[in-house]
Amino acid sequence: MSRANSSAHAELFSIDMLPVSALGLRMVAAANLVEVAALVGDTARATMLNALMGGQSLTATELAYCANVSRSTASGHLGKLVAARLLTVTRKRFSYYRIASPLVATMLESIKVVAAVEVPPRRQPRSANDDALRFARSCYDHLAGQVGVAVTDALVAMGHIVLTDEGGEVTSSGGRFLSAFGADLRPRTRRIFCQPCLDWSERRYHLKGLVGARILDRLLELGWLKCVSGSRALQLTSSGRAGLSEIFHIEINNEGVPTGRLCDPRRLTA
Repeated sequence: MSRANSSAHAELFSIDMLPVSALGLRMVAAANLVEVAALVGDTARATMLNALMGGQSLTATELAYCANVSRSTASGHLGKLVAARLLTVTRKRFSYYRIASPLVATMLESIKVVAAVEVPPRRQPRSANDDALRFARSCYDHLAGQVGVAVTDALVAMGHIVLTDEGGEVTSSGGRFLSAFGADLRPRTRRIFCQPCLDWSERRYHLKGLVGARILDRLLELGWLKCVSGSRALQLTSSGRAGLSEIFHIEINNEGVPTGRLCDPRRLTA
């Protein structure tokens, strides 16, 4: 064997001897990425996933209606989403589907943030439901939209929450404030405690994690916000308007836009 051939043989041999685990993991990760992207990229499946981002469980029939497909077509799509662990299903009298985990919800919300970057501009006529979603909506299990951002702004301005790009922290005063407000922050499962979530409509942070979920739970429990049937939108009640003003120092102006009486120049924006 010539020296050149020997060198080439040695190079090929060294490639063959690369750690199989590292190379295999890269290939598996790429394959998984392709699979998830293909699943989410289908219009009907994306519509059904978006319908479930309100945190509720829906039947195949309800999801078929949302996606404007037949019941049998919806079942096929849902089976693929369950197999990929993007959804979970609970079988009772009917089968109820929901987002599998906060991680999946974060992925979907992040895609919406990227989709909201209008380069090039995407011409989409605004509807009353769009405006309602931008005002206040559930983002899986926490509060989003203008009201969600305003509540986060208020907590940061009052020194109850500290936010960075990497995470969030409830201060000692924040713990007392949220406890007095009635938000139970005792962890029941292993999950993110407090973290910023980039709002796709406002392009600023609202709160996710246990803290964000408990704040939304309490706002619904107090009747300050009400769920809107068939939508992720949340409706602000008259008691909610008064409560946001008294407790969080948030005023709703004549245009229906929340404004805070407190301002913190350190507030992170995106």
